[in-house]
Amino acid sequence: MQLNREDALARAIKLATLGRRAILGVTGAPAAGKSTYAEQLTAELTGLGHAVALVPMDGYHLAQSALEELGLAAVKGAPQTFDGYGFVALLERLKKSPEEKIWAPRFDRELEDSIAASIPVAPEVGLVITEGNYLLLDSMPWATGRSLLDEVWYVELPEDVRHERLEARHRRYGRSAEEAHQRTFGSDESNAQLIAATKPSADAILHLT
Repeated sequence: MQLNREDALARAIKLATLGRRAILGVTGAPAAGKSTYAEQLTAELTGLGHAVALVPMDGYHLAQSALEELGLAAVKGAPQTFDGYGFVALLERLKKSPEEKIWAPRFDRELEDSIAASIPVAPEVGLVITEGNYLLLDSMPWATGRSLLDEVWYVELPEDVRHERLEARHRRYGRSAEEAHQRTFGSDESNAQLIAATKPSADAILHLT
């Protein structure tokens, strides 16, 4: 199913008004725009009076010190550089214990590290939006996480635009032009291809301009 922004908003409103807590996943390759879109959708729904929380998967990045100790710093962003089981445990709490106030971690791009217990999800929240790269992977633990999501939308962007945005992001956070290019077309591109292979499993494809 193909969605535009208007269709997506209407679909999200339905999820927010089910009478129970729903969880919507937004996935896509690095720099496809999923984080920005998830923030915009959360703001739109909140502005319409719906109780919504945004809980990104990025909060479950392994700490930079742990990545360096494990020899994984060069591939930061790959599936093995996340605490996938921790993320799935959070989804399970969000889904099955809506009466609790739950605190989720967030990722700080300036620090390049996660900060624990930074995002509150109150009992009145009817829709949790989560965004991240690997919501549709069929390997463990990601497959268990997928079973807890009511829907997952795949955000798509032309590859040349995505690459340009990704290089600009790397430079914005301190990498040289050469480092940004190598990262974009190296480990990030490997991750992007892995994510693209999960696209057929999405409930809907969202094209952003």
